[in-house]
Amino acid sequence: MEFSGRGTEWSRSLDGATSYRNLTLRATIPLAMNHRQLVLASRSPRRHELLELLGLPFEVETPDVREIPRADEAPTELVARLSRAKARAVEVDGRAAALVLACDTVVSLGNDRSSEEILGKPRDPAEARAMLRRLRGRSHLVYSAPTTRYGVRGLMTDVVKTRLTMRLFTDEEIDSYVASGDPMDKAGSYAIQHRGFRPVANVEGCYANVMGLPLCHVALQLRRRGVEPAADVAAACQAHTGFACRVYEQIGRPR
Repeated sequence: MEFSGRGTEWSRSLDGATSYRNLTLRATIPLAMNHRQLVLASRSPRRHELLELLGLPFEVETPDVREIPRADEAPTELVARLSRAKARAVEVDGRAAALVLACDTVVSLGNDRSSEEILGKPRDPAEARAMLRRLRGRSHLVYSAPTTRYGVRGLMTDVVKTRLTMRLFTDEEIDSYVASGDPMDKAGSYAIQHRGFRPVANVEGCYANVMGLPLCHVALQLRRRGVEPAADVAAACQAHTGFACRVYEQIGRPR
């Protein structure tokens, strides 16, 4: 079984993890893949630990991609472009059965495209403090874009959105968290799962998406590639994150 069409990419955007828009299929992508070698195109330890929950063996490769926004590029466009670039950047020569999984995550402050501001990784502790003060007590959006690549031409990308409301943490809490060094490699200067800081008061959508890899969406994409996760993905994710997910039944159950 296969999808066939024109071009090089298949992209799907998800509005809040429950509705689909802009579905385009433009590549010949074989789905009968019983013995694919999974390659994670990321050096992120958080994506590594999340992918392990699927119960599938995988290798890790580090893509060399410059994560620089283009002028007037929307967060959804940026996160999809960088994810696809990471998937393409991994060399799988000699591994004809390799299935590459890449992902990018973007934090956006604002309610619509005209006002959305991308918050990247902080350049120094002072910028990390400034970002956290801006996020304090406010809602913002986190987008992650998992991409799978099989062969040279076959790309699938989903863009997944989660809305977060931050709690009213104090300046002292910010200073202590920044001093720990944890914010420095994270978009938006925080980790949702940090046990000491616990910055988030409310989550609307996928929790793992904020950590950098929306597992139910990844599992669904792998199934479309003919790869079935060995674990109960929703149960494993909820046990790992401690978050009672309310969206997985709409996303991750096998059809």
